[in-house]
Amino acid sequence: MSGKAAGVWADLPVERFFWCEQALLGGRISRGVRAEVDGAGCIAAVETGTAARGGDRVLPGVTFPAASNAHSHAFHRILRGRTHAGGPGSFWTWREQMYAAAAVLTPELYEELATAVFAEMVVTGWTSVAEFHYLHHHPDGTPYAPAHAMERALARAALATGIRLTLLDTAYLSGGFGTALSAEQLRFGDAGADGWLTRLASLRTAFANDFDPAQISVAAALHSVRGVPEAALAAVASRLDPEVPLHIHLSEQPAENEACLAATGMTPTGLLHKHGLVTGRLSAVHATHLSGEDIGILGGAGATVVLCPTTEADLADGIGPAARLRDAGAGIALGTDQHAVVDPWQEMRALEYGERLGSGERGRFAPALLHRAVSDAGARAMGRPAPGLAVGNACDLMVMDPASVRTAGSRPEQLALTATAADVRTVVVAGRILARDGHHAVLGDPAALLAGALAAADSLPDPQGRARP
Repeated sequence: MSGKAAGVWADLPVERFFWCEQALLGGRISRGVRAEVDGAGCIAAVETGTAARGGDRVLPGVTFPAASNAHSHAFHRILRGRTHAGGPGSFWTWREQMYAAAAVLTPELYEELATAVFAEMVVTGWTSVAEFHYLHHHPDGTPYAPAHAMERALARAALATGIRLTLLDTAYLSGGFGTALSAEQLRFGDAGADGWLTRLASLRTAFANDFDPAQISVAAALHSVRGVPEAALAAVASRLDPEVPLHIHLSEQPAENEACLAATGMTPTGLLHKHGLVTGRLSAVHATHLSGEDIGILGGAGATVVLCPTTEADLADGIGPAARLRDAGAGIALGTDQHAVVDPWQEMRALEYGERLGSGERGRFAPALLHRAVSDAGARAMGRPAPGLAVGNACDLMVMDPASVRTAGSRPEQLALTATAADVRTVVVAGRILARDGHHAVLGDPAALLAGALAAADSLPDPQGRARP
């Protein structure tokens, strides 16, 4: 990291050897696992059935690969516990409250809020995050000077917490099919596909110069087919580097599908497929309302589908066809999206419970598959090495208490169906211990950080005079 910006957490020592009482290896629990960590914070060697040696960092409990958060909107954390009053509602009524939350954010406040949110992620076991970012400009749409002020605020938050950040710089160019951006969407926009691609290239260059890509990198996102006109999809398909990960909100709501069919005669998946955008580098977020043909297209391409089960439940989106997508060949990853819950264990459980409720069958996603979804698949969606105890993997780990009031009596390999983030004892990032028992090693209790950031947000009036959530 010579010459690159680094956070205070980087002063924490990299442990050379970890000894795990129990650990998940190859889908099974092994005992007495000893791992060697290289200078880059990756696993260099692993042995099992061995005793701890002098100088080893002992990890009592059950060690799992850390979680990879494949979809996040950090500013949505403002909404937790504030959107449930007022009778029947929908995603679309919730969206108006989201716009009000977005309107008050400055680079300074966004850095404070994102630092708190990322710290909450780290202490609960998420060690990397794909931040789906579209708060690019001032609320009236004018660019910040110097450039990339909001993006740098997120980068500083990642540096402060030690989380691995993949900043998904998002194209958000229209308010709907044939509709211009509304007043509350102006700060999301760019001057067409050319403007977004130019700004993205500038951002990628700046961040590559300033940050270690093992911690902070820039990839791409399209907000949705309703937020990116078809002509812009064609431009992106022809000009975006095919090696850059690409994410998109896809078929989250039936109304999105209906509007796309009316405007183009195709489903959102079909429209992306027409322009060659459904490939193995694509991550489709939500994908809740898909046709059988859509499922075949996504699976056949080996795309990743990022499900956010607690958010999809909170927003009444519906239950996506996760098992059908998996069986068709798509990867399944998990994210926290609007942060109604920041807990990888609850996301895993909600994925399986949704499948059970929709199918009437248990065990649609066995625990080993849930761990793959919450760790390896999310890392793949970000273009990062997988976390966990395998040679070449990032030494990113979460260590669980197998004897809490929630987990006592559980078979270790089945903790995905009983544990919560409250059972996370230790979190390791790149061989460094970044959290213990819900406290960040540098920043302390994230609850205090969140309280301060939320109070600061609440103190600011909405620029358009709307009621705050």
